[in-house]
Amino acid sequence: MFGSTILGMNERNLKYIRPHNSRRAIRLADDKLASKRLLKQTGIKAPRFYGVIADVKDFEQFDWDKLPRSFVLKPNLGFGGGGIVILRSKLKKKQFSRTSLKRREWTKSDGSIITFDDLKAHVLDIIDGTFSLSGVPDIALFERKIVRHVAFRGMSRRGVPDIRLIVYNKVPVMAMLRLPTERSKGRANLFQGAIGVGVDAATGVTTHAIIKAPYRQIIEKHPDSKKDLVGFQIPFWDEILTMSIEAQIATNIGFLGIDIAIDNKYGPEVLELNARPGLEIQVANLEGLGKRLERVDGLKIQTVDKGVNVAKELFGGDIARRVEEVSGKKVLGTAERVKVLNKKGTRKFPVEAKIDTGADSTSISVELAKKLGYKDLVKAMDNRQLDLSLSDKEALRAAKKAKQELKKEYKDLVDVTFIRSGNGLTLRPCVNLTFYISGEKRIAMVNMTEREGLKYSMIVGKNDLKNFLVDPQTGK
Repeated sequence: MFGSTILGMNERNLKYIRPHNSRRAIRLADDKLASKRLLKQTGIKAPRFYGVIADVKDFEQFDWDKLPRSFVLKPNLGFGGGGIVILRSKLKKKQFSRTSLKRREWTKSDGSIITFDDLKAHVLDIIDGTFSLSGVPDIALFERKIVRHVAFRGMSRRGVPDIRLIVYNKVPVMAMLRLPTERSKGRANLFQGAIGVGVDAATGVTTHAIIKAPYRQIIEKHPDSKKDLVGFQIPFWDEILTMSIEAQIATNIGFLGIDIAIDNKYGPEVLELNARPGLEIQVANLEGLGKRLERVDGLKIQTVDKGVNVAKELFGGDIARRVEEVSGKKVLGTAERVKVLNKKGTRKFPVEAKIDTGADSTSISVELAKKLGYKDLVKAMDNRQLDLSLSDKEALRAAKKAKQELKKEYKDLVDVTFIRSGNGLTLRPCVNLTFYISGEKRIAMVNMTEREGLKYSMIVGKNDLKNFLVDPQTGK
């Protein structure tokens, strides 16, 4: 999908983590308690701790009654979200305080109930090292629960969304909004069914959305709330960019993944730091990290404001928009998401299409043609292969004859063309197809061709790119 720009795990480790993340920095990122305390010392906001249990002695002396109705319990050295439970009591404040500890209950983010005895058992599991990175004894942290910002309440029904940013050389190079779903049980974890949404660095507006579970696919609406996922403005965007750079400077983690959530009362707060951030952020943005990291490598970023401005200039959509304003034409990359209308006109299929100014006409793969309702026409053409020894004039006559014969049965057929390639001499059926590109409607005569093994199932040729400009630097 992203060609040579995609950053793989090995390259991430060898080129960015090993040279730029010292062992001390990695230990700091892994230690939630130490990293949060450091951030707070430098004025970077993070949820407060209600309590810490480091060992059995702390466990026995802990004042359980000071825990509020809602809080988060997490292991200090946990990874991948393991061991984290988000708890909320359904009782009102006075009812809760009057209820004895033994009878108190909390609701987890997945809707299940946890009793006071369950809570203590989970704490013991944490300090025993059940969820720690290396299975070593750990610390249980009680943290203030983030209250989802009002801007997200119509977007996601359960859980708290967060923003993952990758920061390198004091520049936020890529960002992703993670939205919980019913399938993810209220967690913002892509591997458990949460949604990853790419974000424009300049504006904080969402651009693309993907969901991994049960299988990876590009989506347009939230599966639970049915809200549009593209075009959503994330609040406090400049503050989020600033906070991410300040966190990198404070921790000296050269290649940093940072998770920030927006509390309805306190605004953006750092949830977690990661010195080995995952790479699914590339899928959510439909773009590889490789080129972005190379563009900021070696830059002299003296201030936080400079880092924010570089991120906006290099990785935002402002340049394309300025070109559009001056020329009156929309700017396309070398790959664009296109919505194709099926034969009956009842359904739109999202397709990643190659924008090819070197091709005259638009073409689609036979597999896509079948999905759109042209299965019988494709099958009829399969039986009409030509002898490679035919001249172009003879092939043209054969194409005209095929058109005359097939037109009687297939009313959607507009024309039949031939193509001579390394695979032989083949006939291609052509139909009128309606598709939408960058919000513009196009009705074009497209031909069907075998594209098995190739990256794109659709090529948009220059005949159908009127009133568009193509920027070869913005390929996906």
